Parts: sequence; C-alpha cells; structure tokens
Amino acid sequence: MAMALLLWAFASVAAAAPRIGVATMQPGEIFFERFGHNAIVVDDPAFEEPISYNFGYFDMEEPGFVRNFIRGHMEYMLVALPLSQDLAYYRHVGRGVSIQWLDLEPEQARGLADALEVNARPENARYRYDYFLDNCSTRVRDAIDAALGGSLATQLQGRSRGNTFRADAVRLASPTWWMWLGFDLGLGPAADRPNSRWQEAFVPMRLAEGLRDTRLPDGRPLVAEQVELVPHMLPPEPAEAPRRWWPWLVAGLAIGGLIAWAGARCPAVVAGAALPFWLLCGVGGLLIAYIWFGTAHTFGWNNHNILLLSPLCLLALPGGWRIARGRRPGRLFGWVLALVALGGAVALFWNWMPVLPQRNMPWICLLLPIHLALWLALARPRADARPDLQE
Repeated sequence: MAMALLLWAFASVAAAAPRIGVATMQPGEIFFERFGHNAIVVDDPAFEEPISYNFGYFDMEEPGFVRNFIRGHMEYMLVALPLSQDLAYYRHVGRGVSIQWLDLEPEQARGLADALEVNARPENARYRYDYFLDNCSTRVRDAIDAALGGSLATQLQGRSRGNTFRADAVRLASPTWWMWLGFDLGLGPAADRPNSRWQEAFVPMRLAEGLRDTRLPDGRPLVAEQVELVPHMLPPEPAEAPRRWWPWLVAGLAIGGLIAWAGARCPAVVAGAALPFWLLCGVGGLLIAYIWFGTAHTFGWNNHNILLLSPLCLLALPGGWRIARGRRPGRLFGWVLALVALGGAVALFWNWMPVLPQRNMPWICLLLPIHLALWLALARPRADARPDLQE
C-alpha cells in the first residue's frame, strides 16, 4: 500500500512538472539584432500557454540610457510573457525561431520554473549587462546549468574550438559595416583569447550548439527534441571564414607606394589628401583612449590599435595644411610623423609577442605602410617651399 502511494505521488509530480525549452531566435536586420537572441520557455500544465522568460529587454526611454550605454553601465531585465506574444514580433520581421525541448527530470524542471518566476519579479528582474560576459544568452546558459547541478559547465568549460569574442562579434556584425569596424578597432587583446565552448555561448546560436552536444549523467542527450516555431525568412548568419592579412598588406603597400611616388612630385596634393586621413586617425585614437580610460567596457582596454590610430595625428594637421598651401610645415611636423610611424612599428612588434597578442595584423598591414610613406614623403621640407608667414 505504501509503495503504491509512493508511486502515485511520484506520478503526480511528474505529470505536474513543466516542460522546459530553449528558444533560439536567428539574427535580424536591425543593428542590435545582428547577434541573435534566445529565451527559456516554460510549458506548465497550470498555465493556458507556455511562458517565455526573456532576458533581453531594455528601456531606451529611461533617463540616462544613452549615457549609460556609452559608459558601459547599461541594465537589462528579465520579462515573462506568453510565448505567442514573444513570437509575434519574430514572425512579423521574418526572424526564424526554433526551440530545443530539454529532457530534464521533473524536479529539475520544476526548480528551474520556480527560480525563473522569482527572478522575473520586478525587484529581481534587472541586471548589469555585459555584451560578452553577462547577456541574454549567458543568463539562459547559467539558468540551465544551475538546473543541471553544474553539469553543463563541466561539459563545456574544458573544450574549445578556438573561437574568440572578437571573431564572433566581427562575424555577426559584418552585414553592418560600421558595427564590425567598431568592434574590430575598438576591442583590445582581452577579446582575442580562445574561448571555451562555455564562453562562446554568449552567442545564442553557439549556446544552441552546446546544448545539442550535452549529455545527461546516464548518457542521454540533453535535447530531447528540436522544433522550428517560425521559419527564417532573412539571410542566414554570416559564415565562419579565416581572416587573411595579405590583402590588407597589398592595399597598404599600394597606397604607400602611391604616396611615395606622388610625394616626390606634388607634395601639396599628398598633404591635402592626408588631412582627412590624419583627422580620422586622431579622432579614432581619442575614442579608443576614452573607451580605455573613461568607460567600463573592459574588453576595450589596453587596445593596441591606439598606436595605429594615434591621437598624435591631430598634431600633424597644421603642418599638413601648410604644405597643402605650398608652405613649410614647421619644426615639429617631421617629428610627429616619425612618432606616428614608430607607433605602428611598435604595434607590429607587440603583435609578434607571445604574451596576450592582439589580432590586429590586418590593420597593421594596412596602416603602417601608409604612416611610413607619409613620413618619408612629407617630413623633409622641399627647397622650393615658401617659409610660413610666422617664421
């Protein structure tokens, strides 16, 4: 009799336990949708329809949102809403959604559902957002890992496919040129460490791959079933491809050779063309310095690209303007160009160092020949140049 009651109680708990799924949304066309999205779905028999626990909500209308975003102090929040309501947007914009139903034990599923319900309360819902370390996907990852007693982390932490934060960020941002440019130039060497599969799960699609490869203690796959909820109508996410530096070197040498050839014949034209280049480099260097010293974006710290986009380029503008007008550039002009070129050479040296190198060789190959060519072409004043009126 006691055994029968125990079996009945276990069956009742199992029948009442919710089903847990991870919904993965494919990348969209708006810039902040380029990286995909995900959510935890709780299909509880006590509810009329499944509930989507979505960690990706933010309020652009809150006071100081833009300032906090720039400084790296942005907050996201967990929102619980009916799955049909969550899917309506993705269906409208054509972003595909699939769901992985997880083969959890009843008590694991119930514990995760209860934890999400508590986490979604207004007093608990907000969290400090970090694009690489604490985002909508890592929150899903951590919640699933907690339900599994840490076995997800155990299986994914020690394995790596060589992917890095920079590689995934630049790849996914590549359809929007200014985004991949900002990521590639704005990230420092910390973004170039090879990630474990646990770390690369900051990308929702990477997490879905990790869940498919995870096994339960008895050898069963964690993912019992994968179902497409919304077909994907947009172009697929950018494919992985090796990044080659030699095309950038060819471009850098070609531009540098043209500068050297033209500098011997018409330095005023070369100087005039260099003015916007120096301005962009200088402003870019100031932005890198601001990210490094003025924000909480830790993956932008210690950025070696400040040697290629040197703020010193701004000091070359007055001398370049004088040369463009047919005058002598002044005493410090040659030293400024020499220091800028030297900075590029130091960036190349650091790239060869085995300790925490930054994967910026393409930018070195492009910009170092240009800086060297400008120094060689313009640093020595021509004999026929008129003296500046202030000399």
